Amino acid sequence: VQLQASGGGLGQAGDSLRLSCAASERTFNSYTMGWFRQAPGKEREFVAVISRAGGRTRYSDSVKGRFTISRDNAKNTIYLQMNTLKPEDTAVYYCAVAYPHASSFYTPTQEESYAYWGQGTQVTVSS
Repeated sequence: VQLQASGGGLGQAGDSLRLSCAASERTFNSYTMGWFRQAPGKEREFVAVISRAGGRTRYSDSVKGRFTISRDNAKNTIYLQMNTLKPEDTAVYYCAVAYPHASSFYTPTQEESYAYWGQGTQVTVSS
């Protein structure tokens, strides 16, 4: 599975950005998908996850209420709408495909639950 993330860039506090992640896998709708981020000098952290049919989503506390994850299975793409950006949102954002799971509502938050990772897209927010 190949993942191509895009949509990162520069913004100011309060701005909005939308990230996209396109997958090469034909059975894209069989997989839970997630977003993670890594800020300079910090470990990579969970941001958001969406179940394979989109029926369940989870968010980290730091982005809940500001970010929205969604997916378009017809386009093999997931999105991360980021509103009310803060300087602490500055990071490289990665999309990832979770290992297969029986549950349609599988939404893991740990890195080790993800099998494939995109190359990352930089988001920089100034104050």
